[in-house]
Amino acid sequence: MNLGLENRVALVCGSSRGLGRAVADELAAEGASVALCARDAGDLARARAEIEAATGATVFTVAADLAVTGEPTRVAEESLAHFGRLDILISNSGGPVAGSFATLARGDWSNATALLLMSAVELFTAVLPEMRGRRWGRILAITSIAAREPVDNLMLSNSLRPAVAGLAHALAREVAADGITVNTILPGFTNTARLRELHVSSTPGAVQAAGVGGSFLDAIPLGRLADPAEFAALAAFLVSERASYITGASFAVDGGWLRGL
Repeated sequence: MNLGLENRVALVCGSSRGLGRAVADELAAEGASVALCARDAGDLARARAEIEAATGATVFTVAADLAVTGEPTRVAEESLAHFGRLDILISNSGGPVAGSFATLARGDWSNATALLLMSAVELFTAVLPEMRGRRWGRILAITSIAAREPVDNLMLSNSLRPAVAGLAHALAREVAADGITVNTILPGFTNTARLRELHVSSTPGAVQAAGVGGSFLDAIPLGRLADPAEFAALAAFLVSERASYITGASFAVDGGWLRGL
């Protein structure tokens, strides 16, 4: 399937590793130019070199902490200045700290709100004028299955991921007439550093994850963790020409973990 991503320009946030990196890899392989954003300049440089070597794509990097007010705007503006346009925005950030309501401090809530919600607000605000001017754009927010069903011990994600989904769904209705689609994609348990940070350890026949409620593979009908590339394949479709009639929707990549209709 030709996704029509040749010569498109994408800003992929949180893209030095994990799901963001997988999406950047996929878009570059489809012929798009990509702007990468992450906190660590060294990690970004390595990601850029690897993507360029593997795909021949044009890659630009911006080191930034998206939880800091003004930084999401700077990332978008520098990427736009470098490429002259931004066709695609992948809004993505690292996850907040794990914990229950009783264990979280007020500062944890403030930090998580800045990281998850306000970074998305800034990014959307920064890219929309140029997209509206050309009457074409794709915005895809990477959230979590926690946006639809709470995950044990992830109170911050359970609270703020749905807010991002609500923002994206409402925005989709406002910008549809401008030729811009806005969707969210909900990763489940995926083989990334984020999951390892939640204390994942392997044992024969089981995976234990203290930070996400004990043994959980039995709750995944497909019986395994996702590979980031499987997630990236859907992301690439949703920001492509082929997905031009899909907006205001949320798509889970979770191996069947979610039980709701």
